[in-house]
Amino acid sequence: MCQELKPLKLIIISFLLIFSPLQVLAVDFLDIIVNEIAWMGVEVEGVESKNWWRYEWLELYNNTNQSISLDGWKIELYRTSLDWGLELKENIPAQSYFLIVASDKIFLNYDLNYSNLGGKLNNSGQKVVLKDAAGTIIDEIDCSSGWFVGDNKTKQTMERKNPQLEGSDPNNWQTSQNVRGTPKAKNSIVTIQPPEEILPETELEPESEHQEKPHEKLEPVIYPSNIFLNEILPSPENPDAENEWIEIFNGNNFGVNVSEWQIRDTIGATKTYTIPEGTKIDPNGFLLLPRPETKITLQNSGDTLELLNPIGEVVHKVNYGKAPLGQSFNRTLSGWAWSKSLTPGEINIITVPEVQETGPSQISKEKEDKKLLTAGVGEKLPEESSNSLIIFLTAIGVAIISAVIVLILKRRIVGEELETEDRGS
Repeated sequence: MCQELKPLKLIIISFLLIFSPLQVLAVDFLDIIVNEIAWMGVEVEGVESKNWWRYEWLELYNNTNQSISLDGWKIELYRTSLDWGLELKENIPAQSYFLIVASDKIFLNYDLNYSNLGGKLNNSGQKVVLKDAAGTIIDEIDCSSGWFVGDNKTKQTMERKNPQLEGSDPNNWQTSQNVRGTPKAKNSIVTIQPPEEILPETELEPESEHQEKPHEKLEPVIYPSNIFLNEILPSPENPDAENEWIEIFNGNNFGVNVSEWQIRDTIGATKTYTIPEGTKIDPNGFLLLPRPETKITLQNSGDTLELLNPIGEVVHKVNYGKAPLGQSFNRTLSGWAWSKSLTPGEINIITVPEVQETGPSQISKEKEDKKLLTAGVGEKLPEESSNSLIIFLTAIGVAIISAVIVLILKRRIVGEELETEDRGS
């Protein structure tokens, strides 16, 4: 009997190993990196400037194409010895960001992971080490002799230039061009004039009154992150031509000048609208653009919109399918959703319809689920497909185990019958 149970035990163990929730672990150096460090703290509304140093944060980035569990991982800060360490938890999605902050006062409408970093980053510099659950160093930034970049006076953060290169190379870091940095977003991009062509040496002619002076080098052009398409009304209940609109959201805690930014409609007759000179969006504020102004026709059958900065880079993009009458398409913390609650210039509200009741009355109810705050940076992808796969594989596993159990029980019953016949003879 014990021998018969051994195969069953092995199958059960294999089943548990195969179908138990899997966690993808980083095994390579730089799978996860420290991407941005606000070692100087940041400006916080309602807090005196002398206390801004308390509001420090740092950001991790997942270089891989798979979600990775951070359970058991550690962030450690060193000078001559270990100054401070924090054990991490939760998952970091593929090619996504993970914030470790000193206080939830720093960022509004952000998905924050920790709130105990205040005062731990020393202004004179430290070595920052990221270790996986086995204690292997995955990333290291050795700033023991002083932080590579960043500005304590202006509170501009220290940003990594290339996530694929080592963190202890000072040339792989830059001072963020955005005050308060770029939390949970691509690090700031600096557009610089190309280097001037070097010509062969020639005899210099004497200067004359009419000789042109060399052109002065232009300052870098800086465009802030965290500007998003936020809400769209393609199919209003009243005439489309007068009542369609597009809303943009500024996810920063400072005002942004969006002059010369563009919205491009890519379906049907391509139409591009350029935002007028002098247009600004307040901190965590909204810009409403009606169709009579933009001349952009939002297709009721489905459309795609792109938001571009003044140098033509697509900074945000959204596409939608067939538009329900009277509903707007809203950006939320969990993705995009249709809603009957129209909120131009305000935080999005998602009205979730209930399933229609059966019975004589056939009453259709709706309920206001909850206010879903306008998303900060990056949406979480739905997990429906992965859940369905897990359910399917689990069902197969249960069927295999059931078949094995039935087979073993039959063998046992046949064995007992043979043993009974032998005794009788």
